[in-house]
Amino acid sequence: MLQTVNVSLQYGKRVLFEGVSLKFTKGNCYGVIGANGAGKSTFLKILSGEIEPNRGEVILDRDERMSVLSQNQNAYDRCTVLETVLRGHKRLTAITEQKNALYEKPDFSEADGMLAGDLEAEYAALGGWESEAEAAALLNGIGIGEAFHQTRMADMDPKSKVKVLLAQAVFFNPDVLMLDEPTNNLDIKTVRWLENFLLNFENTVIIVSHNRHFLNRVCTHICDIDYKKIHIFVGNYDFWYESNQLLQRQAKEANKKIEARREELKSFIARFSANASKSKQATSRKKELEKLTLEDIKPSSRRYPYIEFKPERDLGNEILTVEGLTKAGYFKNLDLTLAKGQKIGFLSDNHLAVTMLFDILNGLERADAGTVKWGGTVTVGYFPENNAAYFEGVERNLVDWLKQYSKDTDETFVRGWLGRMLFSADEALKKASVLSGGERVRCMLARMMLMGGNVLILDEPTNHLDLESITALNKGLVNFKGCLLFSTHDHEIMQTTADRIIELGADGTRFDKLTTYEEYLDLKE
Repeated sequence: MLQTVNVSLQYGKRVLFEGVSLKFTKGNCYGVIGANGAGKSTFLKILSGEIEPNRGEVILDRDERMSVLSQNQNAYDRCTVLETVLRGHKRLTAITEQKNALYEKPDFSEADGMLAGDLEAEYAALGGWESEAEAAALLNGIGIGEAFHQTRMADMDPKSKVKVLLAQAVFFNPDVLMLDEPTNNLDIKTVRWLENFLLNFENTVIIVSHNRHFLNRVCTHICDIDYKKIHIFVGNYDFWYESNQLLQRQAKEANKKIEARREELKSFIARFSANASKSKQATSRKKELEKLTLEDIKPSSRRYPYIEFKPERDLGNEILTVEGLTKAGYFKNLDLTLAKGQKIGFLSDNHLAVTMLFDILNGLERADAGTVKWGGTVTVGYFPENNAAYFEGVERNLVDWLKQYSKDTDETFVRGWLGRMLFSADEALKKASVLSGGERVRCMLARMMLMGGNVLILDEPTNHLDLESITALNKGLVNFKGCLLFSTHDHEIMQTTADRIIELGADGTRFDKLTTYEEYLDLKE
């Protein structure tokens, strides 16, 4: 078991954690969530011993092994792929190196022989003789074939390196496994492999991730960093989010009787209990949920942006017709007709192909061949993946920046829209040129809402957003009444929003079907 006892951490006057005492038990998967800057990754570093807290201690049961997903892709460049995975078991690695050093001694003594015998016995007890086969099987499972097992890590492409480091982290079933953003840069096949691995993992897992679908699939508990504390809640991310929304609504209705509130909570918990996602532990989680009381759930202090796209005019019957559209190196002979109300999710092994298509549809790039015809009633709102041109070198404050895209330029009106996107008071007077990535995205979404388009094109809109903003965007896209063309790595947005999936291939091959994202994934397997 892993536990923290009265852990506190602060940098100068900034307090991240205060008196945090938690227990992480075997068989559970804990998702760590919190606002940007709350200290999610820092907390994992405290648990792993990379950072020392100002007060308190971290206790790991004796003889238990902890494994952490490495964030440094170049740390093992001198090792082969197979060696990198084997190094995931530090004790086995240390024994191997110590044995080799002994056997290479020119003056090998009787004492050396005794030590070597002890090391050989420990090596066998830890499963050392099976370790290479285990490592090879892991690599094959995540798509790194035997042809690459003896390749140096320095010669592997970045996406393959991520897979190897993931294999290293899960190698030989550690007692405590810690993963910081494990799905970043992973293809969907590897993400699914990891989900299934964790669903069957019998030890302790602690995860930081912005991937809500992933958190919902694998987590039995949520660790919420809020109020400079960390509270553990039973259930996955959706349960945590919906329960907090419920309590916040109830808090606004101060005259609501406590018994009515309890009945509402009871009904809510019963609904989630029936849908416990981790099958192996569904029964135990259901029992835990059923024991919850109103006092067990504390509303979050975090704020969510308000995202709602309202078209200024209705769409006619003719919306978009694309015929024979070709761009060398990206796609060719693309035909596309957009029907009223349709929401199309675009995919490609080469994401630049999707970006190129969207730029052509918006008149920012020229196709090599083919035609694009928009209907006369269409007003397009475009969210490009690269928004630098809208902000770099711009010395206007946010109020003046947003006025450019608003028919009503009254400052109070514009400030209201910025407030929806969490830019209140002095924050609305920030210079556009100094915004963070997440702040830029929120500004771009405010711009799109003000423009009132009835066809929206969004290219990776969740980049740089925190979980709160991603959740709000998801709701806004689901509720949008116009047409939508979009790409995203967010599984939940793709699944809940798209009713048609198009996959582009550079060689002209194409998948185009009225289907959900998960049905598409099942068809591709």
